[in-house]
Amino acid sequence: MKLATWNVNSLNVRLPHVMKWLGENPVDVLCIQETKLTDDKFPVKEIEEMGYQVVFNGQKTYNGVAILSRHPMEDVVKNNPHYPDEQQRIVAATINGIRIVNAYVPNGQALDSDKYVYKLGWMAAFRDWLGEEIARNPQLAVLGDYNIVPHVRDTHDPAMEGDIFCSDKERAALQALIDLGLHDSFRLFEQPEKSFSWWDYRMLGFQKNKGLRIDHVLLSAPLKERCVSCVIDRAPRKWQQPSDHAPVIATLGA
Repeated sequence: MKLATWNVNSLNVRLPHVMKWLGENPVDVLCIQETKLTDDKFPVKEIEEMGYQVVFNGQKTYNGVAILSRHPMEDVVKNNPHYPDEQQRIVAATINGIRIVNAYVPNGQALDSDKYVYKLGWMAAFRDWLGEEIARNPQLAVLGDYNIVPHVRDTHDPAMEGDIFCSDKERAALQALIDLGLHDSFRLFEQPEKSFSWWDYRMLGFQKNKGLRIDHVLLSAPLKERCVSCVIDRAPRKWQQPSDHAPVIATLGA
C-alpha cells in the first residue's frame, strides 16, 4: 500500500499535474494540501474519473486539504474537534484499517509573529487530538506539510538554525507528536544527503537544491514495521509551473 503527501499550492492550477502524477504513480492514498478551493469548486468529477474517491475540506484562497483514495473511506473527520479554527487544515479518514490524517500545519511566518504563536498552539492541540486517534486505532499515519525542519541535515542552510521552521519550540512540537509513538518514515532508510521536499521559487532555489524537508509521513509502530521505503519524487518540481513542493511516498508491505 502506497501513501503519499503533496502540497500542490493551488489545486486549481496544479490539477493537471496531480492527474499526470497519479497516472504515472497510482498510489493508494494521496494527501494534498493547499488546495485553495472552496468545497463547491473541488474537481470531484475529474478525480473520480481517475479511479479515486475523495474527501476534502477547503476554503477560498488559502489552506485546504483533501484525501484521494483508491479504497473506500470511513469515519471522515474535518478539522480538530477540540480546536475551533476558521482555517481548514485537517481531514482524516480510515482506509483499509489505517487511520489517515492529512494536515497542513501553519507556516508561522516569523518568531515574533502572532502566526508563530498560532502555530505552536495549533500543534499542541493537534498533538492532544492525535493522542486520542492513536488510542482508538494504533494503525495511524499522519501525512502532510508540517512546515517544520526536523534536523539541520534537512535544510540547505545551517544558518537557518533557530529561525522559523528550525526553532527549538517548533521542533519540540514535532517531537511531541513523535513521542506519541510515531516515526519519521523517511529516516527509517538510508537517504541521499541534501534530500528536500520544498524549494523556493526565487533565485533558482530548485536548480541549486536550496531546499527544506518539511513534508513528512509519520507512521505508528505497527505501520513502521510494514514500511519498506520512503522517497521524495523530485520529478514534478521540474514540470512547467510546478508546485514548490514535491510528493513524498511511503510504501507499506503486507
